[in-house]
Amino acid sequence: MSNSWSEDAGTIQVLLARLNSERLPRALDLKSKVDPGERLDEQDMQFLQTVLEDAGGVQHLAAKHAGFQWSLNSLYGEITARALENEPRGLKSWQ
Repeated sequence: MSNSWSEDAGTIQVLLARLNSERLPRALDLKSKVDPGERLDEQDMQFLQTVLEDAGGVQHLAAKHAGFQWSLNSLYGEITARALENEPRGLKSWQ
């Protein structure tokens, strides 16, 4: 194990635990919500915002450990794309 890996192992372990216990289950719940056409509520949007902010904070780890799978970008991308489709057209009249 390199020094870099040793120094980051604790942080990586915490991030994986959070991913498995909180982030992934919540993301899958959101996907099941938007897939049939439901809209995201304020709490759902806050969760996605928090995930995005946290992802920005750990980019340095992803860059240092390129072989490590960090991202759920595809899943979060599907959720947000579908959520936008589910928004009423009337809300987009400002465009």
